[in-house]
Amino acid sequence: MIEDGVRAAPGRVEGAVVTGTGDAEASPGRTSPEAAEPVAAPGEPSRARRNEVVLVAFTAMTNVADGVLKIVLPLLAVGLGGSPGQVALVGLTLTLPWLVASLPVGVLADRADRRMLVIVADLVRLAAVAGLLAAVAARASSLPVLYACGLVVGLAEVVANTAGGALVPAAVPPERRARTNAWVAGAETLANEFCGPAVGGLLVGLGAAIALGSVAAAFAVGAVLIAMLAGRFRPVPASPGRTPEGGGTAGVVAEIREGLGFVWRHRLLRTLTLTIAVLAASWSAWLALLPSYAASVLEADAAEYGFLISAIGLGGLAGAALVAVINRLLGVRWALFADLVGTFLMMGVPAIFPAAWAVAAAAFAGGMGGTLWTVNSRTIAQALVPDRLLGRYGAASRLLGWGTLPLGAALGGLLAEVFGIRTAFALFAVMVAMLPIPFLRTVTTAELSRSAGS
Repeated sequence: MIEDGVRAAPGRVEGAVVTGTGDAEASPGRTSPEAAEPVAAPGEPSRARRNEVVLVAFTAMTNVADGVLKIVLPLLAVGLGGSPGQVALVGLTLTLPWLVASLPVGVLADRADRRMLVIVADLVRLAAVAGLLAAVAARASSLPVLYACGLVVGLAEVVANTAGGALVPAAVPPERRARTNAWVAGAETLANEFCGPAVGGLLVGLGAAIALGSVAAAFAVGAVLIAMLAGRFRPVPASPGRTPEGGGTAGVVAEIREGLGFVWRHRLLRTLTLTIAVLAASWSAWLALLPSYAASVLEADAAEYGFLISAIGLGGLAGAALVAVINRLLGVRWALFADLVGTFLMMGVPAIFPAAWAVAAAAFAGGMGGTLWTVNSRTIAQALVPDRLLGRYGAASRLLGWGTLPLGAALGGLLAEVFGIRTAFALFAVMVAMLPIPFLRTVTTAELSRSAGS
């Protein structure tokens, strides 16, 4: 769903709008000190192609590992006799670090070598899973051990995702970023929606030790893959003499404030971030409401419920495959707008047309729109955000956008309790229907052109 360039000079965009795989619509631009600074160019095309392959392979490998781990840890908690609340707490340990650590990690990603941060994060995840594997083998596992593993893995994931998201501009030239982002988004969808859960279930059937060993091996391979990236991945300062704001808490707070301020002051990025906050809340509510809706309204069995969930992933894969074509035919503005339409259908169709095939079709549209948004918003941000702010921008936008996920689930459950499930879907559809006016007023071709030249 979320988040997150054409070139006139290496690492810089001048008066152009992203249209797909590097095409641009020329328009008068303007320069500004806050334009994305040049970074070390990947060099010859062969190096860029190699970096593309590495990024996609790394994304696929680590996302499969994450998907397997999110299946294994809760099942281990169940096996230890955990209550429903204690089992749910395992999932919280994996996501809590995003709320409490993302902003400081963004500062770290703008100070240190980003490739090295991703490598260290993968090795930390490897160590945490290996430690849990040793505890399981020694029959010494417990709920506190699971929680500790979840927290360490979750924190390392924040580091890996924040630093990894900032790698693309230095690893891939601007004219290839849209394609790279599409392939990365496709790998994320395939790994998270299909391979991760399926492989996780299969491996757990073979034994927890085999499952954990496979996850550890995947993180080890991920560390090796990301080490193969060619290029320079230390953040580029705004000027040769510029240094970080300073050490200690005051310096970190000042840099966090700078990152948040950049997101808020940039009209286009602020609109995209606030829009995705509403869309993310709606998606979270959809996922929270669907099990009860499928059982009580659709009277669907487990296979049919799985089909409804899979429709999102199928739509995401279609979006990744067609994003370049859609961008050329409709333009980036309307490709982004497709996510608003898809999310509206996801929420509106269950409210007014309770048929499994219709709900699945709406989920497909939502999944496709979500990937179109992800690919294009990442490419736009990579073109607009200065290299020295990429880590803090990614952390701030994720915090503001993804921070609504628990709120959406909670609000969806509350509305369903008070008004009923179909009414809850309808109210979220109304909320999404309020987005097009501010979106279309801000995200215009002219605004994209001005921002690209800023």
